[in-house]
Amino acid sequence: MNRRRTPRSASAEDLLNTLQDLTARARREVEFHQARVELAQALQRDMLPAALPAVPGLQSAARYAPARHGLDIGGDWYDGFPLADGALGFAIGDVQGHDVEAAAFMGQVRIAMRAIAGTASDPGEILGRTNDLLVSVDSGLFATCTFMRLDPATWELHSARAGHVACVWATTEGRSGVTEDPGGLPLGIEPGEGYPVTRRTLDSDGAIVLLTDGVVEGPSLRIEDGLERVRGLVAAHAGSSAGRLADEVLGAAEVTGHEDDAAVLVLRHAAAHRGPR
Repeated sequence: MNRRRTPRSASAEDLLNTLQDLTARARREVEFHQARVELAQALQRDMLPAALPAVPGLQSAARYAPARHGLDIGGDWYDGFPLADGALGFAIGDVQGHDVEAAAFMGQVRIAMRAIAGTASDPGEILGRTNDLLVSVDSGLFATCTFMRLDPATWELHSARAGHVACVWATTEGRSGVTEDPGGLPLGIEPGEGYPVTRRTLDSDGAIVLLTDGVVEGPSLRIEDGLERVRGLVAAHAGSSAGRLADEVLGAAEVTGHEDDAAVLVLRHAAAHRGPR
């Protein structure tokens, strides 16, 4: 004869113990996640420069936002440092992926560029030699990059591009645009790749904005539309400080629906008679 078992009712003590176990487990998971986030943020801070070069008349500012999933660390980076000829070099780039491996490769790219810039000043040569070095490492990863040489004496900008997203510029006189210079393949793909150099002048009170695709492209926004939106923002705030411009541009990334990390680098020629706003 089959006897139906009567379920044992859980006592208040059983329920309390179960709730305590679940609470303790949730607390451990939160603490573990927080530790991972703090570790990732510390690693990202160490990978990015503590400060950008400063010269009279130049305002520079950079911003970084981590990816929205994974370890909160990625391959986007920016940098600025003196070049062999006394000019200043500025770079922004994006390594394939957003994990610790991508961050480590990003560190290799930055170190290689800084080392090469100790003996070279031409952006095309710096990208070319960096590319050949990364190809020889054969990590299986690649990076896009824009590198600019700024001469503070003449305000001439020489730039080269390795598969990277276009830059945006504006002046307080009302002119603005999106500039996609000729370039070569991303770094780390093909040995001997060439990177043509484009020359322009950074206008008095003008600004040029370098960014990564996480700022202008995502599930909710085409890259063309994203660049045009940033162009409008930069034009509207062309007279603002470099820091304000960087904040405005990074804020534009919120509408892309992206999950990628994002970086922004702003160079502004602040005329002597104007102060930051």
